[in-house]
Amino acid sequence: MQQTRSLYEQLGGEEMVSKAVTIFYRKVLADPLLKPFFENMDMVRLEAMQRAFLVTAFGGPGSYSGRDMRRAHTRLVVRGMGDVHFDAVITHLDDTLAELNVVKPLRDWARAITESQRKDILGR
Repeated sequence: MQQTRSLYEQLGGEEMVSKAVTIFYRKVLADPLLKPFFENMDMVRLEAMQRAFLVTAFGGPGSYSGRDMRRAHTRLVVRGMGDVHFDAVITHLDDTLAELNVVKPLRDWARAITESQRKDILGR
């Protein structure tokens, strides 16, 4: 029986995740709705953590060793982050993957994985 390849493998592995994170944060930081949440953040560190998280979440090698999603986003929730912001992030991720010519079924899979984190990220 053949196993299904992970989303990570189907996207193109580490190189593709790295490209996606770079483009994604360019979009997020250009969004006036989201930009205030990233002021005074170490973006190099944040991008590295995001790459590690996505590799793990998408079924790649290694494991994410950062804070859990609830703890990592508590400060942002206190500052007013809510569903409208989460929806914008999901849209930017989908737009990023589309820009990288990722087919819709794989983008939908990435969206579902991201959506599965909504409650924890928003502290619910």
